[in-house]
Amino acid sequence: MRPTPEGCASAGSDGSGAVGFLSAGTEKGYNGSRMVLVVDNSRVLKIGSKLPAFELPATDGSTVDSAAIKDPVLAVIFTCNHCPYAQAYEGRILELARELQPKGAFFVLISSNDPADYPEDSFEHMRTHARQKEFPFPYCYDKTQEVAKAYGALCTPHCFVFDAERRLRYKGRVDDNWKEPGKVKKRELHDAMTALLAGKAPPVKQADAIGCSIKWKKGNEPAAKIVPS
Repeated sequence: MRPTPEGCASAGSDGSGAVGFLSAGTEKGYNGSRMVLVVDNSRVLKIGSKLPAFELPATDGSTVDSAAIKDPVLAVIFTCNHCPYAQAYEGRILELARELQPKGAFFVLISSNDPADYPEDSFEHMRTHARQKEFPFPYCYDKTQEVAKAYGALCTPHCFVFDAERRLRYKGRVDDNWKEPGKVKKRELHDAMTALLAGKAPPVKQADAIGCSIKWKKGNEPAAKIVPS
């Protein structure tokens, strides 16, 4: 069983680990109920799929149009403010962006969480967070959750890397140890992006994302593998 951080309890108490639907009605929110831990990957986008276009408001007041991004490598990362996994990976994503953006990579972070039960994930709190952390990339709000659905994003963080032709070349996790950065052995996101920048194929094309489930509006919940408690 994978360790579960405080505030992001695992789901599937029957111990089956079977695929289940992430039902917003079964999760407790900001006021004390458990959240669902996902270890899975997109069933919507296959490796080689074209980037689903989007146009979203960002915390800096701009509107990010994916069609206007011309950098040869693009990372689209679904994340949020409150999730312990997103918080644990945020510093690593910032470090990677500062390393690779000068080399031709572009990062777009997107929060698709419904803030109804998680006020920390409201657009206003996103603005505050991005400003405090001095994000060097746009942090966008997917209010309708249509972008998350188009990508098949399941949890925070969930990464998608596209090449110059905007074909999906990697999807999944940041690395293999969310809790202890010093013990990371596999840096799939870093390795995929650096390979593409060097004109090579990513050494790994996909690795299951791990994180708290996206907080879906009722009726938007996808099926995903959930971790037994």
